[in-house]
Amino acid sequence: MAKTKKAPARRASKASKPPAADRKPRPHTKHMKMIEMLRRPNGATIAQLAKALNWQHHTVRGAMSGVLKKKLGLNITSEKSEGGERVYRIA
Repeated sequence: MAKTKKAPARRASKASKPPAADRKPRPHTKHMKMIEMLRRPNGATIAQLAKALNWQHHTVRGAMSGVLKKKLGLNITSEKSEGGERVYRIA
């Protein structure tokens, strides 16, 4: 008696995600705190964000790249200050 292969089970389709422009972060989250800090006229450094959010530096950089830029579609600019530290802002 030969074994027959079963067809793979179908996955339930995921609801399509809204475009980045339509997404908004939830209020009172660390991501929202990060956005508020980046919207200040002086912007924020990685060290300031890490201290305020109690995150490590690589986590801050990853959140800026993944959540703020890719998922929320925000335009983040950076420039080096006179002290040599990079300052980030939402443009």
